[in-house]
Amino acid sequence: MSSRCLRLSLRAGETLPANLCWRVEKGYVWLARWVPGCDPLTLGVWGPGEMVMPALIGLPSIELRSLSPVVVVEEADTTVPMERSFLEDQLRQAALLLLLSRVRPAEARLLQLLDWFGTRFGTMTTKGVRLCFGERPLTHQQLADIAGMTRVTVTKALTQFRQSGVLSSDGNGGLLLRVPASELWGEE
Repeated sequence: MSSRCLRLSLRAGETLPANLCWRVEKGYVWLARWVPGCDPLTLGVWGPGEMVMPALIGLPSIELRSLSPVVVVEEADTTVPMERSFLEDQLRQAALLLLLSRVRPAEARLLQLLDWFGTRFGTMTTKGVRLCFGERPLTHQQLADIAGMTRVTVTKALTQFRQSGVLSSDGNGGLLLRVPASELWGEE
């Protein structure tokens, strides 16, 4: 067993070494593949208690970035079951994100992404699902990068969602998704 493991506290937007395995203690991290001249390709998003093992994916040019202030601890002694669990989770996320990338119009894609975030990381309330990524909500640019959209399109869509009552601020730095995307777009 390793005598010392790294423990990092990072601000939103900072990069973590992608060659190490991490357990997220606080906050949220985003794994993406970067290709020059193209939008980033989202490979997954992980939150508190989850393990991230970017090196197992085996792709070049991947980057693990904090979406919010994070605390992560290196997992130096991983086991085959831990690796299998991560790969199964990553495969599910990649499949869902691939499906989301094909959703049109862009507003529907963003709403389904928010719905997925709600299912994965949200808190159910009597008024809907509360989405909060740490101390502040995700920026419009972060949502755009994750969804493969422009920041302007995200801003317009969020404004439309707020005006229609589908989305609102919860007063504590989070968002409240009032209606599941499946109810609005007829998806299962």
